[in-house]
Amino acid sequence: MRRLAISTLAGLVAGAMVAVPAVAGDLPEVKVKVIGNYSTVRHAAEPEQEFWNEIVPEMSNGKVTADYIHQDLVGTKDFQMLRFIKLGTTQFGVGDISKMAGDDPTFEGCDLAGLALDIGMARKVCNAWKPAMDRVMQEKFNAKLLALGTNPPQVFWCRDDVAGIDDLKGRKIRVFNKTMADFIQAIGGTTINMAFGDVVPALQRGVVDCAVTGTTSGNSAGWPEVTTHIYPMYLGWSINFQAVNLDAWNGFAPEVRAFFLEAFAVLEDNMWATAGQSTEEADNCNTGRDPCTMGTKADMTIVEVSDADREVHKGLMENVVLVEWGRRCGRDCAAEWNDTIGEVTGLQIPLDKL
Repeated sequence: MRRLAISTLAGLVAGAMVAVPAVAGDLPEVKVKVIGNYSTVRHAAEPEQEFWNEIVPEMSNGKVTADYIHQDLVGTKDFQMLRFIKLGTTQFGVGDISKMAGDDPTFEGCDLAGLALDIGMARKVCNAWKPAMDRVMQEKFNAKLLALGTNPPQVFWCRDDVAGIDDLKGRKIRVFNKTMADFIQAIGGTTINMAFGDVVPALQRGVVDCAVTGTTSGNSAGWPEVTTHIYPMYLGWSINFQAVNLDAWNGFAPEVRAFFLEAFAVLEDNMWATAGQSTEEADNCNTGRDPCTMGTKADMTIVEVSDADREVHKGLMENVVLVEWGRRCGRDCAAEWNDTIGEVTGLQIPLDKL
């Protein structure tokens, strides 16, 4: 994993450095506080850690450095991160954007359950929705959105056999956002909202029967020790945001802000590239095959999603997930979604049903 991240970043930095040296040479010395991703989520944490500890100092000729620490090591959770950024507890922070939907449903817009079925489309729809999310961050959280990354696709990890979507009826299923809850409740499951770090003991004790997380995230966090089956029906991507306190941002010299915009473009490309490789390797890791460089080999059973279940999935996304989210976000928000993400996907939220 480390060799991949370094080689990927090296190529990206080589390109970025063409635009940066004149700026970097004039930078004042700046040291910032950063709370990053969960240390157990390797495909996200390792590129991020290298970015702050190696790439940023290199790109800035040593002028910009960071105190970087993973959120689980300081006892915080990603759904709290925007609040910490707002308070100035940290200048830069990372979190799952959809977990902020309780504060404003706009944040769920590009990661609705079943919306994007491949990583390329996930990035396209989130790029289209970036201005809306940044606007809400600035208005409600005194924060500026700098970059988006992703996890591998979010799927079902279950303690017992599962053959298809019908087997999820009546099961207690861990989710972490409202759009997942909409989907699972529509198929007859019972949802329990739970932080990532609490899932393993909950599965172990039978508090939940299944839990939703990424195909690699669960692997690296030890979920194969408490589950046997993966049902790979996609319920989103767990899109991550990188944000900065707006007061801190405005307090940086113009050349520092320009530097960070260049640097975060490098990080964003690397996060998506690393997640793409992680996605490709996930099935190998979870079933004990090679190549598996971003996880631990396990002995999971991966259940094939039938064509019939794919049709159910599509229908629930279009007729339940989109409509329920549109109602939460409001008519104007849904209209903006139709004009942005809708143009990318060819889907439209029926405004007359809101």
